[in-house]
Amino acid sequence: MISLEAIDDIVTEAVIEEYWERGYWVAPKLLDDDEIERLRAAHDRLWAGDDDYEVPSIYGKVLGDPASPALRQQVDAFWRNAEMRRAILSPVMGKIAATLMRVNYVRLWHDQALYKPAQAGAESLSNLGNVGWHQDYGFWHSCDTTNFCSSWVALQDTDLRNGTMKMIVGSHKWGVIDGSNNDKKDMETWADHFARLGGGEWVETPVLLKAGEVSFHHGLTFHGSGPNTTTTPRLCVISHMMPGDTRYRAGHSLHPNVALLGPNYVDGQTFENDFFPQMWPVPEPTVRDR
Repeated sequence: MISLEAIDDIVTEAVIEEYWERGYWVAPKLLDDDEIERLRAAHDRLWAGDDDYEVPSIYGKVLGDPASPALRQQVDAFWRNAEMRRAILSPVMGKIAATLMRVNYVRLWHDQALYKPAQAGAESLSNLGNVGWHQDYGFWHSCDTTNFCSSWVALQDTDLRNGTMKMIVGSHKWGVIDGSNNDKKDMETWADHFARLGGGEWVETPVLLKAGEVSFHHGLTFHGSGPNTTTTPRLCVISHMMPGDTRYRAGHSLHPNVALLGPNYVDGQTFENDFFPQMWPVPEPTVRDR
């Protein structure tokens, strides 16, 4: 991983303006080749059920089915795998997100490890590996801010052939769109639907990444991805990050993470405990970290 000091030279004011204008930004290579290989091996272990930690999160334990073309998604992979934990909670990701969001403190909302199966040679392409057009915040109405930032780490060269993400440029400016907590696999139909609701131009831009490069996108930016038509799976890890003072917003669709506030959670309570690790500034080590 690059140094924390290098971030100041990479994430300039022009980069911040680009992020807020387009709704996303593509960073240069942040992970070295050794880290990439370790994370690819961590993916293999994750889907095989070979865990570093015994107890999974409230999202349970997702295992791989080699025969299925469906996207594999493990939420809170940092509960299961030490290598993924280091990458997902990296202060490099936290500092970049803090700079882009223009906040001082950043916590993890949750993570994702994604495995998009290869479909080369299939008689017909399945859409079960697609990620439908959506806004991340469409799932997170229990939070009192839309100012989230997600880092998407490519663990191989990623393009349209293996199902890279496609961003809708500037769509974060449309605000919260009704029904954007969508994972319908019919990409074309739903693109037309959300373009009408958003009232803006629907400009699909593929995010082309080399292994170790990282894209960062706003919580309101529409994005999705199509099938992987190559011979190898497409792998990534994602950190969904929030300002450190993000609070629970009662009266809206309830997200499972709200339960992590405890049995007596109240409106306005800050998502501030060990279930939402601090990523920036670098937290003081606890006794168990030493």
